[in-house]
Order: sequence, then structure tokens, then C-alpha cells
Amino acid sequence: MDVVNQLVATGQFTIIKQPLGFMKILQWIFAIFAFSTCGSYSGMFKMSVECKNRSESDLSIEVEFEYPFRLHQVYFDAPTCKGESPERLFLIGDYSSSAEFFVTVGVFSFLYSMAALSVYVFVLEKYREGCKGAQIDFVVTSVFTFFWLVASSAWAKGLSDVKAATDPDKVLLLIEACDEPENRCREVHDPVVSGLNTSVAFGFLNLILWGGNLWFVFKETGWMAAFGGTYAPSQEKAPAPESFGQEGYGQEGYAQQGDAYAGTQGGYQPDYGQGGYTEGGGDYQQGGYEQQPTSFANQM
Repeated sequence: MDVVNQLVATGQFTIIKQPLGFMKILQWIFAIFAFSTCGSYSGMFKMSVECKNRSESDLSIEVEFEYPFRLHQVYFDAPTCKGESPERLFLIGDYSSSAEFFVTVGVFSFLYSMAALSVYVFVLEKYREGCKGAQIDFVVTSVFTFFWLVASSAWAKGLSDVKAATDPDKVLLLIEACDEPENRCREVHDPVVSGLNTSVAFGFLNLILWGGNLWFVFKETGWMAAFGGTYAPSQEKAPAPESFGQEGYGQEGYAQQGDAYAGTQGGYQPDYGQGGYTEGGGDYQQGGYEQQPTSFANQM
């Protein structure tokens, strides 16, 4: 009990409330329903052969069959209505491959869902560390999704064949006594295959669950960052836009802007050349700056 209490104390059961854990619980439950409804099935149908000579008639011929539906091994005894011993007849078809594959996928899905759910609850940090656990989980989930697609489709076709092979009206065609018009052959009880129909439905529900769970597992893999464009494969700087080239902020463009600015200023346009600066600038200082204080002193 101490070990159980310690595991419960260290477990992160909040993951069950999240889609990642909740989907695993649904997969675990529906996998049980899928393989149990198919693997535990057993059915029976009845026929009646009434001969002209009533003493040779058999009004209750029971034929039983079950998983894995190797019908070619299922036999029954039917009267010949000729005063001879009953003849032994076998059903037609072997549908064990599709049924066994369906049950196998269901069992392994059940085991993997239980194991993955345990990892989510008890070692979630290691599962998300480096995204390796999530990536493995995504690959395995993809494989099981594909297997459920194949298994459910194959078993749906196999079940259709099983229904046809166990139809009493068609089985009566195997009895030679039924070819004679004086003999009366009819079905008494049809096989109940509602459980098998349910197994096919659970198979496709598992396909939907595993396919839908791919998205929630994919978000844990870290691959979304690469697909979303947030991952930078190199550290190279992006080239500057053309509007910030030499023509806009280069020396030539700046000089042209300066000339245009100078042309719009009518009052002050200094000349930055050598001749204009030393001579013209000197004249400007003597004539405009140095003589004004002299005139002001004489007036005082």
C-alpha cells in the first residue's frame, strides 16, 4: 500500500483532464470494446428439413460457429430423405485472417494506450524532455491509426462474407434433399450478429480516436515550431530593403537632398568650397560683424 500511495502522490493526474491524456483513456476503453465484441462472439442458426417420409425428417438442425470464423471447419448432419444415413456437410469460407488481425490490433492498442497513459501520469517530465518521447509517441500513434484503418475495413468486408456464409437460406442449398420438390426445407432461426456489427462500429470509432489524437501528440513533438516558421536554420542577417540602399541614404543621394534643400533656402546659401569659404566668408565677417560694433560705439 505504501508503494501505491507513493505512486499516487507523485503522479500528475491533471494530464487526464487535458486532451492528450483524455484521448488515451478513450482509446483504452474503445479498444477493449472492439476486440471483446469480436473475439468473444459465438453464434448459431437453425434449419428444418422435412422429408416425404416423415420418419427421416430433421426439424431442428443446429449449426454453431464462433470466432475466429473458420467456417470451413464447421459441419452439420442433414438427412438425405432416401433412407440412408445423414450426410455431413461443411460451411464455406475461412475468415479468420481479417478477424484475428482486427482483434490483434485491438489488444495491442489497449496495451499501448495503458502504457502511454502511465507515462503521461508518472514520467511526464521525461516524456517532454528533448521531445524524444513525444516524437516516438507520434510515430506509434500514426502506425496504430493506419492499422485501425486496415483492420476495420478488412473486418467489415470479412463480416459481410460471414453473414453470407451463415445465411440459412444459402446453407440449405448445400443439402441435396432440398433439391427435391416433395421435401420441404426452411430456416428456423437466423444467427444474431449484432455483436459483430458493434465490433465494426467500434473499429471505426478507434480509427477516429487515434487519427484525432495525432494532432495533440504532434503539438508535443516540437515540430510545430519548424512548421510555424519560428525556427531559424541559420544566423545570416537578412539583406537591407532597397529603400534603404545607397540611393536613399548614400553619399550621392544625401548630396542631392542637400542641394535641393539649399535651393529652397533663398536667404542663406553658404558656399562650402575652398575659395568661397576663405574669401567670401572673410568679407562677410568684416563687413557684417566687425563694423557694426564700431558704429554703435561712435553713436554712444
